[in-house]
Amino acid sequence: MIYSINHRTTYVYEKPVGFARCVLRLTPATTATQTLLDSRVTVTPEPSTTLVRVGPFGERTQTIVIDKAHSELVITGTSRVDVGAGKNHDRDASAPWEAVRAQAFGTRALGTDGPAAYLYPTRRTPVVTAITDYARTSFTPGRPVITAAADLMERMYADFTYDPETTTVSTPAAIAFEARSGVCQDFAHIMISGLHGLGLAAAYVSGYLRTNPPPGKPRLAGADATHAWVSVWCGEVDGWIGFDPTNAVLTRQDHIVLAVGRDYSDVAPIDGIVLSPGSQTLKVEVDVVPDSEMVPEVMHHSMRVDAE
Repeated sequence: MIYSINHRTTYVYEKPVGFARCVLRLTPATTATQTLLDSRVTVTPEPSTTLVRVGPFGERTQTIVIDKAHSELVITGTSRVDVGAGKNHDRDASAPWEAVRAQAFGTRALGTDGPAAYLYPTRRTPVVTAITDYARTSFTPGRPVITAAADLMERMYADFTYDPETTTVSTPAAIAFEARSGVCQDFAHIMISGLHGLGLAAAYVSGYLRTNPPPGKPRLAGADATHAWVSVWCGEVDGWIGFDPTNAVLTRQDHIVLAVGRDYSDVAPIDGIVLSPGSQTLKVEVDVVPDSEMVPEVMHHSMRVDAE
């Protein structure tokens, strides 16, 4: 499935900004099941400097500096991505989770494709006893790792309420867990925290989710959003598998990977600093359109996604 993606972010400032330095992660990844065909990032006003490089987890970043006064900043990422269906995994035939844990801690591979970088807690995904105990219910002794991770994902979907008003981008995982409420970012952080507490490798994935409008309804341009889910290392045979606790599905062709890291801080589509005495407003518009659909009108949401 080939998708055309348009991701437009607009900042409007109350008073002119004299300096801005931003890190952009708007170039979709190439993975075992996804191929980046084309990508372009445009910035208005034009940056004085742009540095393109590969980040610590394989993500492509652009660091921009704007040193002239401006009242509006528009950043647009456009890309085309070919997403394959991937391998069908037999959940019940996967390795026992304890064996996967032993493999992860015993690995000598330190690259981004291995589990080593994703075994340990971060500021956003700390080991929290209550979250570990919640996850442990799914990971009974000897249970196949894919079956157990899917069960945890499905329990979270049933037990948690999707509510954008409950949390902010900086809400700790423990607070969102206690509230049993939040958005995609919160659910991903909670699931990763629980898996880390059990000694399993798990990564945070930012990207896009293809959704479909109700029958007979048009797509509404600009109404899609970024999304987040969890990639779990399921052993040397099955490797990395995506689990979406917000929608209780294993990822397939509807999920488009933007970047992979340990938590949201590693993969935020845009972050940085601005020097300004006033406030700002933010508008994010995202379109995810299969190439087979010639008119890029946007989708009503039949699945849950997050704004940036």
